[in-house]
Amino acid sequence: MPPTSPLTVRRITPDEHLAYVRARSGQATISFLQLPSWAGAKAEWAHASLGWFDESDTLVGAALVLLRQVPKVKRFLAYLPEGPDIDWTGERTGLDLAAWLEPLAQHLKAIGAFAVKLGPMVAVRRWDADTLKAAIAEGSAHRLREVAPDETWPDALAVADRLRALGWTQKADTGAGFGDVQPRYVFQVPLVGRTEDDLLASFNQLWRRNIKKAEKSGVEITHGTYDDLPAFHAIYVETALRDRFTPRGLAYFQRMWRAMEAEDPERLTLYLARYEG
Repeated sequence: MPPTSPLTVRRITPDEHLAYVRARSGQATISFLQLPSWAGAKAEWAHASLGWFDESDTLVGAALVLLRQVPKVKRFLAYLPEGPDIDWTGERTGLDLAAWLEPLAQHLKAIGAFAVKLGPMVAVRRWDADTLKAAIAEGSAHRLREVAPDETWPDALAVADRLRALGWTQKADTGAGFGDVQPRYVFQVPLVGRTEDDLLASFNQLWRRNIKKAEKSGVEITHGTYDDLPAFHAIYVETALRDRFTPRGLAYFQRMWRAMEAEDPERLTLYLARYEG
């Protein structure tokens, strides 16, 4: 039976993938988890860069796919963290979501995938900080989803409905915001068009006081390098023990640094705060 989608999916080189991402810069938010270099941090996974091509053989979408093999058999879990980079809402191309996902599923099945996990970078709801602070003060909600959002995007809700109609399922949210592999909820601070004074004024009084206290006490903020990763890792492990999560080893962050810096020297920035040396 011939494919019904006007798109085809095939493997592309990391260089082709990166060129596409750079061409899309300013047009879309693409997660660093969908960059070719991210594969270098995931030593335990196989990987591939995939491209969607239209009928004129133009690259119109891309993805990094991580592949985890099942022991002793050539079958894989295919995982696209915070991806793929496709036209989820149809606004850019006018194509239905099935036109993107059907050829993807066919390609992955052909290489031995038994399951596919996606992470659409589609914002559905937004809560302002004041809204959440008010809900906490009132004690009217115990989970984020119990608070009425300040903004909801109907197109994004339609994406969720369409995914369900196509047979995709979403793991239930446990309430901690980690119903999926990646955090379902994120906190964003808008920076565009704002000065440092604007940002400081938006913080609460305690934060402003602590920042000024740190400045007066001589806390020094510097840009770290690869050689500073052990210092970062020591604090990270201490945080993991305190907050009861399993830390990754230093080698993981060293692999990440080497892979991502090789792709773009400005891909990573490590900030270090030092007090009295």
